[in-house]
Amino acid sequence: MLNTSLLSNLNQTLLTLLDKCKSLSELKQIQAQIIAFGLTQYPPFASRILSFTATSNSFDIEYSYKFFLQLSSPTVFNYNTIIRGYSNSRNPNKGIFVFVNMLRNGVDPDYLTYPFVVKALGRLSEFKVGLGVHCRIMKTGLLLDKFVGNSLIHMYGSCGNVKCARKVFDGMFEKNWVSWNCMLDGYAKCGDIVSAREVFELMPERDVVSWSSLIDGYVKDGGYSEALAVFDRMQVSGVKGNEVTMVSVLCACAHIGALEKGRMMNRYIIENRLPLTLVLRTSLIDMYAKCGAIEDALDVFRGVLGKQTDVLIWNAMIGGLATHGFVKESFDMFTEMKIAGITPDEITYLCLLSACAHGGLVKEAWCFFEFLDKNGLKPRTEHYACMVDVLARAGQVGEAYQFLCQMPMQPTASMLGALLSGCINNRKLELAEIVGKWLIELEPDHDGRYVGLSNVYAVIKRWEEARGMREAMERRGVKKSPGYSFVEIFGTLHKFIAHDKTHALSEQIYMMLSILLEQMITSADSVTDALLCGPEYDLES
Repeated sequence: MLNTSLLSNLNQTLLTLLDKCKSLSELKQIQAQIIAFGLTQYPPFASRILSFTATSNSFDIEYSYKFFLQLSSPTVFNYNTIIRGYSNSRNPNKGIFVFVNMLRNGVDPDYLTYPFVVKALGRLSEFKVGLGVHCRIMKTGLLLDKFVGNSLIHMYGSCGNVKCARKVFDGMFEKNWVSWNCMLDGYAKCGDIVSAREVFELMPERDVVSWSSLIDGYVKDGGYSEALAVFDRMQVSGVKGNEVTMVSVLCACAHIGALEKGRMMNRYIIENRLPLTLVLRTSLIDMYAKCGAIEDALDVFRGVLGKQTDVLIWNAMIGGLATHGFVKESFDMFTEMKIAGITPDEITYLCLLSACAHGGLVKEAWCFFEFLDKNGLKPRTEHYACMVDVLARAGQVGEAYQFLCQMPMQPTASMLGALLSGCINNRKLELAEIVGKWLIELEPDHDGRYVGLSNVYAVIKRWEEARGMREAMERRGVKKSPGYSFVEIFGTLHKFIAHDKTHALSEQIYMMLSILLEQMITSADSVTDALLCGPEYDLES
């Protein structure tokens, strides 16, 4: 039996060892000594072991939970540590389970418990359970705590209910920059970019999270040029972008084909010494590929060869090659991917099916489609859509229609659209009419569906039906969306819509157009005179 002095020294020694512990294997050796001396229930030991295994770099929440279950009287700190660990893990639902047991065992949660619980609920999108926890918070009076309030705003935003998030936000007596960022992020995630912008403009201070949330909100809402404008304003304000910012900005560049802007962003990343993580390299590859600079994409990809890679970066490169018709190269890269020990996922096979569509490779497409099942991957809607596209492009529209009718899910508009294009290109107009009508039933408010079927009728000279499609659009109040284009000049994007005069230089642009039109008419008249006058007419004059 150890005397008091020796026990005190032993406790201090073990606590010092726990503080210096750097790995799970070291922790287990120290824990073995704690168990041998019968000190498992000593509160400081229990708390430090749980904290290390649940929150450190040697994160092992399941090991923590096993240790936690051995405690005879776990404290609120012990419960908080486990709930926090699970809220950051792949199984946040277990954190809710521990919280429920905490209440059943009569341990009162504190101001630190609820942020972890609410975070887990947000990740699970458990809105109804979240409401119940919110009510309990109100009864305990902890709603006045800004950390609890911030976590509720974030949870409601993650669950898609910005009205509840706004009520919590407006009811807070004390707001900090996290409160504003949570509210901004909630609006951005729910697609209410107007409200997100309003919150952004009202913020007393903005950090990189604020700017990144707004940029990402515009990207998800399809406002790519607006996202780039916000980033330009961010640079002027002196706030430096981080990895999250640049991923969103590169995504915006990719969607509108802003290659020069994308190259500027690549230089920005290098000049600001942002770590070229796999996520950032993947975004660069995707941007260059979508902007048509496949060699630049390959250069970025080659920079990671021989290093640790993941399936996402290989998918980006395979997909980029496939999109630009480099079918053989995409297949070769797929082989390299397997040699590198990277397991293909559903997206990999989607990229390969896209390559088959561009190359007209029906046989290979069927092989890849069947490989999905063989590799334990279930074909998704996108894979079926790709197969329809492969068959339609190859002229096998009958087989595509049969395949579409036998699918285990309802056909999507993209599938029918691909089949309709195949029918028109291969002059299978009877089937085109069937598919066109099906498309209108599926998307009665989409202008392109009426125009598509109208064009089918026009090709077969059924003018009454063609006009009927236009009239059907008017009756339903469907208006044809105007086409637009982007022109990039010295890294600046200019958007043009037919008959639009909102551009700052519209007067000069229309003046130049009128000059070009006059020159074209003059040139056309000269060619006509030459043809009428015969071969002796000197065209070069």
